[in-house]
Amino acid sequence: MEPKSGRIRDVLRYWEIIADNLSNAGWSWGCVSAFDCDGRTIWIADAHRGDGKRYIVRADEIPTAFIELESVIRNHVNNSAF
Repeated sequence: MEPKSGRIRDVLRYWEIIADNLSNAGWSWGCVSAFDCDGRTIWIADAHRGDGKRYIVRADEIPTAFIELESVIRNHVNNSAF
C-alpha cells in the first residue's frame, strides 16, 4: 500500500495535470486564494477561451477547485478534448 503522503502528493499534483490539459486544449486559466468573511481560505479558479466561454469555480482547496473546473467544462462543452 502506498504511504498516505504519496497519495496526498499525487492529488496535489493532479491539479497541475488538469491545468496542463486546459492549456493544451486552448483554454487560458488562473487561480487565486482569498479569505472569506469567516477568515477561511478559499480558492477561485477560472478558465476562458477566445470564443467567449468562461467558467469560474470556488473551493476550499486548490486540487478541488481544478477538479470542479474540469468537471464544469466537461459538462458544458461538447468537445471531448474540453
